[in-house]
Amino acid sequence: MSTTAVIAPDAGRLKTFLSGGRMRELGILLALILVVVAATAKNPNFLFSGDGWRDLLLTPAPLLLVTIGQAFVIITRNVDISVGSIVGLTAYMTGWLFATFPGIPIVVVVVAAVLFGALLGLVNGALVAFAKVPAMVITLGTLYAFRGINVLWTGSNRINPSDMPKSFLGFGTAQFLTIPLLTIVAIVVLLLAAWYLKNMRSGRELYAIGSDPEAANLYGLKTTRRVLTAFIVSGTLSGLAGVFYAARYGTVDSQAATGWEFNAIGAAVIGGVAIVGGVGTVWGAAIGAFLLITINRALPILGIPDFWQQAVVGVLIIGAIVLDRVLALRQKRRLIEARDES
Repeated sequence: MSTTAVIAPDAGRLKTFLSGGRMRELGILLALILVVVAATAKNPNFLFSGDGWRDLLLTPAPLLLVTIGQAFVIITRNVDISVGSIVGLTAYMTGWLFATFPGIPIVVVVVAAVLFGALLGLVNGALVAFAKVPAMVITLGTLYAFRGINVLWTGSNRINPSDMPKSFLGFGTAQFLTIPLLTIVAIVVLLLAAWYLKNMRSGRELYAIGSDPEAANLYGLKTTRRVLTAFIVSGTLSGLAGVFYAARYGTVDSQAATGWEFNAIGAAVIGGVAIVGGVGTVWGAAIGAFLLITINRALPILGIPDFWQQAVVGVLIIGAIVLDRVLALRQKRRLIEARDES
């Protein structure tokens, strides 16, 4: 009897663990590990070298920030496809401030870029939340608008490493216990975002809004404020990613971070954030970001042509969407069976 009493709670916890989406995250993590193992087996320097280990952790850091913000937006049943333009614009702004105002404190530049990103996110959120225009339409327009501002501002110029302080560029490659500082900052942001979505009422309301916006309105949730907040978070983290981009690469032109919006959306979806909203975690989105970047680095080592590299990413995204649909139908069928039995 005592054995049954022990096993039952364990089985219940396992069922809760798996039904909470953790199985999906474990699957993506396993895929990431397999990619790393395969690439390392082909070329040990992929992992077992100073540069290999650093790049494995450092390169995904800026995209990780963008993907976290994108996850907030997608959870509310919206999407922000302007994030790549925001990253590019804030990255150029970061370098421009250093070049235009020599000696300006790094903290001032970082805060300015982050606030500018938040402002751009506010523009997106206000148009979506107050004007009630579909997010895809709005952010498609601002994608081109923000990129156009960047091109107009940049012209034929670009920011070079010599335009920025060595201490700032050093932050882009600095490490603590072999872990890049940019990665550590990104992980701290991830922890805060995960805690907020799980423990704060306003964070949990984002899921309720994404699951059923009309029901959320009828229930009295502050849907307009929450959607606005999600877009501001996305813009803020994209602004911080712009700072990371400038520190990591040193060179910034008008085409910086082009296409990142689709990488961020793909990473979030692959990581289990349902494109229809209401489902997913930033943990899964973060693993998806690491998987996408690692695949792009690993497949050339494995001798796979460029075309198939893009195809693999596309298959992952399509597979994630199909899996979400299958799981949703299965859950709906179980709810109907449970209702009929009662």
